[in-house]
Amino acid sequence: MSVTIDVRLVREPIGLLPFHALPTPSDGALCVFVGVVRDHNAGRSVRYLEYEAYEEMALDQLRALAGAIGERCAVTNIAIAHRLGRIEIGEPSVVVAVASPHRAEAFLACRQAIDTLKASVPIWKKEFYADGSAWIDGQIVAPTSD
Repeated sequence: MSVTIDVRLVREPIGLLPFHALPTPSDGALCVFVGVVRDHNAGRSVRYLEYEAYEEMALDQLRALAGAIGERCAVTNIAIAHRLGRIEIGEPSVVVAVASPHRAEAFLACRQAIDTLKASVPIWKKEFYADGSAWIDGQIVAPTSD
């Protein structure tokens, strides 16, 4: 199956409307993950985030990870957009969207894309607090109830 890939690093807010156009007439599923800036992390109050990237390498790695997922999963389209610069609480920082004929493949591909992105793409997150700031690693953590 041929996969269409669209990856972007952007400095403006990410709108969700363009992602709704991903499915082809043969698709029965569109899975969209939206990472949103929250106001807390590890017991600290977060004021805002800043993302930096090695842009050329990050884009190459995003294309490669999307291509690899397209080879493993039955999907037709994969789109990834990641914000750079300052991002306020409540704003989307990353969107991953996957279209597929079947929902199971769409969910699987979407999860693999965000997990791989967070673990390996050279995009770095800095959290800002009332009393300072800290760089945060992209490790994958087990789901919690919060």
